[in-house]
Amino acid sequence: MESTVTNISIATHEADDSQPALLFIPDISGFTRFMHENGVQYSRNLIADLLEIIIEANILNMEVCEIQGDAILFYKLGEAPAIEQLVGQCKQIFLDFQNYLRIMEGDEIMAGPKLSDNKLTLKIVVHYGRISVTQIRDHTKLMGTDVILAHRLLKNSIEGSEYVLLTEGYLNTQKPEVVKQSFEWSQLKDGMNNYEHVGDIRYKYAFLTPLRLLVTDPETEHTLKQYPNTFSLKDQIKAPVDLVLRVIQNYRLKPKWMHRVKRAQFDTRKVNRIGTNYICEMEKGGSIEMQTLQSREAGGRMEVIEKMANFKMFPNSLVFYFLHEEDGCTNLTLEFHYSRVSVGDYFYDHFGRKQIKGFMKASFVQLKALCEQLHQNRQK
Repeated sequence: MESTVTNISIATHEADDSQPALLFIPDISGFTRFMHENGVQYSRNLIADLLEIIIEANILNMEVCEIQGDAILFYKLGEAPAIEQLVGQCKQIFLDFQNYLRIMEGDEIMAGPKLSDNKLTLKIVVHYGRISVTQIRDHTKLMGTDVILAHRLLKNSIEGSEYVLLTEGYLNTQKPEVVKQSFEWSQLKDGMNNYEHVGDIRYKYAFLTPLRLLVTDPETEHTLKQYPNTFSLKDQIKAPVDLVLRVIQNYRLKPKWMHRVKRAQFDTRKVNRIGTNYICEMEKGGSIEMQTLQSREAGGRMEVIEKMANFKMFPNSLVFYFLHEEDGCTNLTLEFHYSRVSVGDYFYDHFGRKQIKGFMKASFVQLKALCEQLHQNRQK
């Protein structure tokens, strides 16, 4: 009776279980310096939140294999995604990352160094090759020379700290003219490094810095022209600012005014310095995780900023509340910001935007009614 090979490591090429896959590694530049200068207690919560931002921005539905300190290894089996989709993914992660840092820069509640002094940013390595997926107890492990190569590419000769690097392994799956067209917002450059046991690896890279022009500035007026990925609702509530502010920040009252939310519960799994996480359970199933990023007084008005998570249609979207008191009433502006990456997509611009705007409008109406009723009850 003929024997069969059962050990993959000695199997013939025809029995190789490797599969084509995209390897995608966002890496936080400046991570080591940030940890060294600011200490673990201050750094760990912010870095954890930044890693969550990156995972939440996963619009390509990639799998998360592992988190190694300041980097996340994503992978996606099968054909390589189109360059337009890949560039959109890079933009989504970079903008969401920078939006979060820009808002946290204004955090005055906890003492700490200025984030702008630490220059935290992102670099992204993109490779396409063959991998073997192995299950070790409850952990998924990727194996193969292409996995090793992708990790080694994080160390390269590029002079800069925020860029996307695309290997020939990926670029060879795309049409050169389409690749060039997809990087009209930056400049695609050639690069090459030699790695031991691998040899010369050629790649192209583009700096992500031009995208900083698209980062949401919480200090400026959010006009439609400047921020086309924003819509706002305004109204006057016949109740004082202190009452309206307390209602907005009272998580137990969320089901009384947030549209189709049946229950709100605190996320007791984690506590961080910059705000509280709570989960809104929806009437039709599913949930939305919210995180309070900021609550402060600035320029004679109150500002509250929240981030919506687990909301794949608009990942890492931001909700701004601006409150200003006038003659005992509250002028409230509610703004919803989502990534510019979605702009130009028919589904997002029409169906998605219409759905979320309806949700916000219904919530705004119910918030106004609740605040005015509570104010009337207080006066009795």
